[in-house]
Amino acid sequence: MTLRVSRRNFVAGGATLLSMSALGSMAFAADTRLRLLWWGSQPRADRTNKVSQLYQTKNAGTSITGEFLGWGDYWPRLATQVAGRNAPDVIQMDYRYIVEYARRGALAPLESYMPSKLNLGDFDPAQIEGGSVDGHLYGVSLGANAASTVLNTTAFQEAGVDLPTQATTWEEFGKIGAEITKAGKRKGFFGFADGSGNEPLLENYLRQRGKALYTADSKIAFGAEEASEWFDMWSKFREASACVPPDVQALYKDTIDTSPLTLGKAAADYAHSNQFVGFQAISKDKLALTNYMRIKPDSKGGHYRKPSMFFSVSSQSKVLDQAVDYVNFFVTNPDAALALDVERGIPESKAMRDVVAAKLDETGKVPLNYVSGLGDLAGKLPPPPPSGAGEGQVVLRTIAEQIAFGQLTPSDGGKQLVDEISRLLAKG
Repeated sequence: MTLRVSRRNFVAGGATLLSMSALGSMAFAADTRLRLLWWGSQPRADRTNKVSQLYQTKNAGTSITGEFLGWGDYWPRLATQVAGRNAPDVIQMDYRYIVEYARRGALAPLESYMPSKLNLGDFDPAQIEGGSVDGHLYGVSLGANAASTVLNTTAFQEAGVDLPTQATTWEEFGKIGAEITKAGKRKGFFGFADGSGNEPLLENYLRQRGKALYTADSKIAFGAEEASEWFDMWSKFREASACVPPDVQALYKDTIDTSPLTLGKAAADYAHSNQFVGFQAISKDKLALTNYMRIKPDSKGGHYRKPSMFFSVSSQSKVLDQAVDYVNFFVTNPDAALALDVERGIPESKAMRDVVAAKLDETGKVPLNYVSGLGDLAGKLPPPPPSGAGEGQVVLRTIAEQIAFGQLTPSDGGKQLVDEISRLLAKG
């Protein structure tokens, strides 16, 4: 086996780390070099690099270097590398961005590799479709997940407050949060994180009202009235001290370790179910998952089972065949499945689900049971977000923060959000 490993370990601020723990430290010439780029935490890096090591063991002459960043830093880095024609061979891609990157010609279509090099025969067809754009496959789903609320059950018990259930409404959740804050069992501690700038949370709220973020023809699917009501609900939560104040929420940088829950500032936060493994890994308290709250007791809920993320292959790659082979190994090899567990979501391959389910520890069973137990809360997967939707997420976060700091009213913020997103979508 021949390996070649990059010597870069950190970049400015420590936001990006090349984890070497699983790849070793030997440096030899290699016949094929693969570069990977993904977002996530250190535990995800450790699991990913373990799979890369397994692949190198079975493919002598291949060297793999991997780099990861937090979500907020990832997309500017990827955009810069693609524009500079220095894109990694294997790219972790999100449902929110896959249309944009595919239509820009940055991703290689993969259907011609099926099934000889890419065997997705036991994947859910809907999840394969989720990685398709304009009739071509551009992304292989690395797992299924669903949006969720992460609960610190230890903090709830300390405060003497019952955990929310699948039937809990937002109004009831606000009261629960205020009770936890008032209990004062932990210094500077609040009921829950401020989710007003959280796009999946807003989408769920809209879906419960029969709306959506976007239409199938790439237009905004909600109005200023819905957006203003959303922001107003969160303003009331802040007034009641049910959620963290804006200066605390501003510490969140789209990473598990900067979450108000992880920082010991809140008893609840919002995440995708696959992130539970990462949350529990760095929390001394016992955590649990539940759904996003309902608008009304009889609301059906706005959840859906979605691809947690994809692996795509760069159209610039000079080792396309090897990159596709690596992706296939990642999603169909039993040893790889065991190394990855459910940290990126529940495996899409039925065979790999069976492999992982048989070995799951108690932490791993939590997201598995959560996704399978959504019931009437789960609906149809929405169409992929259109070009410009990624910037819309930033706009939502910015406006939500301005409202939280009193720089905008909920009404003005709602109008501004709709106007700004409409402008971005028109620009494409």
